Formats: sequence, C-alpha cells, structure tokens
Amino acid sequence: MSKPKVAFYWCASCGGCEEAIVDLAEEILQVVEAVEIAFWPVALDFKREDVERLADGELAAAFINGAIRTSEQVEMAHLLRAKARLLIAFGSCSHMGGVPGLANLFDREEILRYVYEEAPTVHNPQRVRPETRIEVDEGLLTLPAFDEAVRTLDQTVEVDYYLPGCPPPVGLIRSALQALLEGQLPPRGSVLAPDVALCAECPRKPTKPERLALKDLKRPHQVLIDPQTCLLAQGIICLGPATRSGCGAACIQGNMPCTGCLGPTSRVLDGGAKALSALASLLDATEEAEIERILEGIPDPVGLFYRYSLPASLLHRRAGNGRRVQEGRTR
Repeated sequence: MSKPKVAFYWCASCGGCEEAIVDLAEEILQVVEAVEIAFWPVALDFKREDVERLADGELAAAFINGAIRTSEQVEMAHLLRAKARLLIAFGSCSHMGGVPGLANLFDREEILRYVYEEAPTVHNPQRVRPETRIEVDEGLLTLPAFDEAVRTLDQTVEVDYYLPGCPPPVGLIRSALQALLEGQLPPRGSVLAPDVALCAECPRKPTKPERLALKDLKRPHQVLIDPQTCLLAQGIICLGPATRSGCGAACIQGNMPCTGCLGPTSRVLDGGAKALSALASLLDATEEAEIERILEGIPDPVGLFYRYSLPASLLHRRAGNGRRVQEGRTR
C-alpha cells in the first residue's frame, strides 16, 4: 500500500516554519516512514514540474507557510490547492498575514520607491527597477509581479485547516500530523490549537491579581522583569489574555511577554482590537492627560496589536486615496 503524499511550500515568510518541521528532531524519521514527501523544495531537490505532474487530489495534504505577496505565490497556492485534498495554512504568516503583513501600512509604490531608490544603502541614480518581463539576447526573462497588498492564504485559495504560531510549536505540529494520519481531524476550517486563551496554561496565572489597574506601561528592555509574577501585573503588555494557548507559554517561560503569534480564539472577530480593548480596560486613569501619558508606553500600536494579523484583520491594510479597502476570505 502506497504512503500518503504530502507537500511543504514556503511563500512570504522568514523560513522559521520550515525549521519548525526539522525541530521534530528524530520524530521526523517517523513522519518520513508514514508519508511520502512529494514536494519540499527548501529541503530537497524538487521542481514546480514535479507538482504539475501530480493528479488533482493526489496529495493527501499540502502545508503552505508564508503570506501571499507575489504572482508566483498566488500561482503556487492555486496549484497546491488543486493537487491536495487538504490544504493547511502553516504558521502565522499564512494564517493571518504575519510580520510581512505589516507592509500593508504602505502602498506598493512606496515600498518599491524606498527599496530601489531611497534606502540609505542604495545607489541607483537611473532609478532602475526590476521588470516582470524583459527581452535579452538569450531570450525572455521574467520575474514574479509584486502585488498591491499582502494577503493571507485563505484570501487567495480555500483553506481546510490552520496550524498557528510563529513558528508553529512542535507539539501542535506533532498533534496535527498524528490527526492527519489517523483521520481524526476536527471539522474543516478549524484552527489546530486549543480554543482557550494562553492565560489558561500560563505558569504565572496564580500571581495575576483579580483586578488589574495599570498606571504605567513598561517595555521589556526598560525594567528587570520578575520571573515569577504575572507580566501584566508588572505593567508589561502581554497579549496572553487575547491569544490562543498551545505553545506551552514558551515566551513567558523565557521571561518575555506573549506577542500573540497563535492568534485569537474562535470567539474573537479581530485579535488586535480585542487586545487593545482589553488593555484599555486595565488603565487606571480617567483624565485625558494621564491616559495619554500611560499610552506613551506604546510607541508602535499597530506593530504591537497587529504584529501578526493585519491582513486578516478588519483593517486589512491602509486605505489609499480615501478608499476603504475590504478583503474577504474565500471560504
């Protein structure tokens, strides 16, 4: 009996999700015994043609990490969607847009102008930019087109499951692969992580006061953090109350606050707005001047509350020329 075939592909991301697969350590040998890796170009010598030769639905599952920004990524997402019975958004970038999604604060022209003309290390007096098509003596050369905005995977193709995290924790990867091989997956559309807030598994939960009242907001580099006490109680913004559990509170175990990479629970419509409103309710101030002073402790609100989720949020991106931009999921 032939093994089920799986594929892994990397779009707009840092590559940490690819390394997370290797973090299975010796357990990856069990995965290789149970499945046939039919496409994993970052690790093995596969080509696009190898996927194109597969019959539609021949892949049991395809794991795509990274957001969608270029025409090539759009093409590969559609190709793998056609070839895979199950498509999994693997990691924060494909799930919610991730850190690359913060590029949606700028329009396409601003990004290209800065990168190829205005950056301090660029010397380009002719203001030359890459072309998607150019004729040379050897023939036609092409490059992927740079799209107007960063999109999540499910804003591009239909997604069956989401495996969150930056990168996905090894425990969640292990559980997802086991559920896939045993045919014990939850209903389609599910996020393959516990649907409770991180505070539920936080080792500092017993030290969290029943009522928090914050008069100052501190950034981690500004203070010596008590490794035993609730970070919010110390005035350090921790997004654990607005973030899914499933990571084992890894950042908090390292004495750093949760930054929200696993995304919100199913009961939250917009993770950034949820975190913002939760924090606002904790401020112990009523005078406008005092509130402004406290909020000076958040120099980059978008980068804090939408670090991983701007493309998936209700905001999605900065609107240009007075237009409100709305992007819906395909499902």
